[in-house]
Formats: sequence, structure tokens, C-alpha cells
Amino acid sequence: MISSVSAPAKAPRGAHRHKPEATPYVDLTRSEWSALRNKTPLPLTAAEVEQLRGLGDVIDLDEVRDIYLPLSRLLNLYVGATDGLRGALNTFLGDTVEKAAQSGTPFVIGVAGSVAVGKSTVARLLQALLSRWPEHPRVELVTTDGFLLPTKELQARGLMSRKGFPESYDRRALTRFVADIKAGKDEVTAPVYSHLIYDIVPGERLTVRRPDILIVEGLNVLQPALPGKDGRTRVGLADYFDFSVYVDARPEDIERWYLNRFRKLRATAFQNPSSYFRKYTQVSEEEALDYARTTWRTINKVNLLENVAPTRGRATLVVRKGPDHKVQRLSLRKL
Repeated sequence: MISSVSAPAKAPRGAHRHKPEATPYVDLTRSEWSALRNKTPLPLTAAEVEQLRGLGDVIDLDEVRDIYLPLSRLLNLYVGATDGLRGALNTFLGDTVEKAAQSGTPFVIGVAGSVAVGKSTVARLLQALLSRWPEHPRVELVTTDGFLLPTKELQARGLMSRKGFPESYDRRALTRFVADIKAGKDEVTAPVYSHLIYDIVPGERLTVRRPDILIVEGLNVLQPALPGKDGRTRVGLADYFDFSVYVDARPEDIERWYLNRFRKLRATAFQNPSSYFRKYTQVSEEEALDYARTTWRTINKVNLLENVAPTRGRATLVVRKGPDHKVQRLSLRKL
């Protein structure tokens, strides 16, 4: 006699599907992100965007509307929420501290990413867009180039081939600069860097006076603090950020953008008799490009892979570009 065996119960639909891996970020496509701008008006003209665009960067009004308007709206909400938290703190403190100590301090935004990825354009666009919001008209932008060690100091330390690496900056001075602004000092100054002479400009200083928002742009702004000689952990630059953006792309795309930018600079800024790089206009284009490729592969790419890219996971928002320089996806850290 053959015994009957009942068929196994049918699994509920989707029961065997893998759940998406948990992540601290909300991942959004370009179209999903673009829809979040709500009804935020576009305050910039095509001519203004052209002025803000970096050499070799491909950005237009559509990119501003789809990517940077939603970001400016998000940042405006963050600034407002921070003001609300400040009000809660002041309610808690009551009259136990002076009113001056309870006043607002600048909202600080960090913008990080590789050489030639377009982070300077992102920083300038954010400055222009955020300053149009009535709640915070004073928006300052500072690049970390001003805190590079002077050429003489780099040469003395054997660091000229490591320019842009974390050790080529006066990190203590940079952190102190942002800390003073975050503390609400009336006036804070920073050194000025010239890309023309490839060095710090002697005797010249940039002055920042109590901005509503400060944007700090640079390769290594998301680097964690290094332990001191006594082994104790120090406060790092990123510890003062209220929000941070990492501009991301594939290294092979960034290399292509870097070489294209070098070609354009060779035909323009490098022609200046005072330019540090004028010597590359005196040789053939192929010789000049060989130098640029070597610089990318032995310096900029190494710095990207060893120091810059590993900080991506510390950002509040990761903006991912495709081969055409257009933003394709964004990852926003959950709260």
C-alpha cells in the first residue's frame, strides 16, 4: 500500500526573497532626489552658473535644478532644525549662563572629494544658493588650500611630491580656524593660496566675520583626527561640521577629467608668465600630458585611494557622478 504524502505548504509570496542589506544611508536615484526640491525656486541664471562652474566641469541649469536645489532645501531645513535645538538648549540653560554664550554659532558644512571631481564647483554652487535663502544671507566659503604648508617648508620636509596628502597641511591651524568660527569669534583669518604661483601668498590673509554658514572645501576635510604624541585622541576638523558632502566618481573617470582640465589649463592659465606650470607650455602636448598622467598615477590617485576615498563613509551625503560628470545617485545618512 502506498502511503500518501501531503505536498509541502506553499511559501508566501516573497518569503524567499533576500531582505535588502541594512545601511545607514537612504539611497536615491537622480529622479527621486530631484523630486525632493518641492517648489524651491531656481535663483540662479545660466550666466551665473557658467561663472561658478570649474574648468572642465559639466554643469548646467538642469543639473542645478535637479541636484543642488534639493540640497539647498535640505540644508535650509537642517539650519532651521539646528536653530530649534539651540532654542531648546537655551530653555534648559535658562539664566545660568550669559545671553552672549547662548547666541547662535555658524552652521558649518564640509565638502570633500578627489582632485578634479568637481567639489569646488559644488561648494561655490552651495554658497550661491544658500545665500539666497532669507534666513541666512551671509555664507562664506574657505578652501583648505590656504592651509597647505608653504613650498619652502614642503621642500625642507621632503613633501613636495606629497602635496595634497594630509601631512602637507598645517592641520592644527586649519582645525583651530574652524573651531574659532564655530565658537562665534567676531573675526577669524586664514592664509591665502595662489594656484598661479602654486604657493601660499606671503602676508595675505582671508578674513571671515561671523557668517551664518561656513563652507569648508578640500581633499581631506573628513579625515579623522590623529592621536597626539601622548596617545590621546584629538578633536578633528570634521568634528565641527554640522553637515558634510562627499563628491564621488570612479577613479578612471576622474583621471580623464583631470587630464582634460590639464589640457585646458595648458592653453589658458599656464600661459601666464608668472605661472608655476608655464614650463609645460614650452614642451609638446604629449610631453606635458605624460607629466600629468604621471602626477595623477603617482600622487593624486594614490592620495585618493589611501586618504580621500576612505573618508567617504563619514559624509552626511554622498553625491555620485557618472562618466559625463552628471550626478546619478545620492546617499543620505539616516538620523
